[in-house]
Amino acid sequence: MSKKILIIEDEEGIVHLLSLYLKDAGYDIAVAKDGADGLALHARLHPDLVILDIMLPAIDGFEVCRRIRAWSKTPILMLTARVSEEDRIEGLDLGADDYLVKPFSPRELVSRVRAILRRVGNSDGGEASSSSPAAETDVVLRFPGLTIDLPARRVEVNTTEIALTPTEFDLLVLLAQSPGRVFTREILMNKVWGYDYLGDGHTIDVHISALRKKLETNSEQRYITTVWRVGYRFEVKTRSAVS
Repeated sequence: MSKKILIIEDEEGIVHLLSLYLKDAGYDIAVAKDGADGLALHARLHPDLVILDIMLPAIDGFEVCRRIRAWSKTPILMLTARVSEEDRIEGLDLGADDYLVKPFSPRELVSRVRAILRRVGNSDGGEASSSSPAAETDVVLRFPGLTIDLPARRVEVNTTEIALTPTEFDLLVLLAQSPGRVFTREILMNKVWGYDYLGDGHTIDVHISALRKKLETNSEQRYITTVWRVGYRFEVKTRSAVS
């Protein structure tokens, strides 16, 4: 059965382009032109994924994302014309799984859709991708102040569960399974998104920023270190040691 994708977007040209490419990729499409209609369609259709524009009339994309997350774990891919990293992180904080900046490549969007559905276990074969970091082993990773339960896809900071998107969880697991190893942005994209991923390295930076915020806001530890002009590595440091 084809996966159902709900597009919540008010620009006719973008709706036409998305519908054309996604239908050609084998997906069933539903379209809403504003946030209110999008919420109503989501409640009625229970789509497998939502493509959500931020700049919507009446109810903006951030609020739509917040309301969807109040009752559903449907994957959300946000579209934004905003260049601010804070805006993108806000969308990820609200529960979006990924984002694309306008203008974008339709091929890249289809690749993102496929990758997101694979990561949440909704691939065409009905199984999670075997390349997912979290699928490689069934263990619980424990670090000072941080517990990562791979089978349950559950993360706790100081015994309090924090909500991560599938992308954030897979990034964290990949890094935490090899403490001290430096991962380039290219390797992170290939391992988490797959080799058909067409995004640029800045996407990784935004996801890492959102992940850090969730892990480190209420913790004395720092877990992800930036290696200048190279990438990132997982290492546990106290706040005082970093400052």
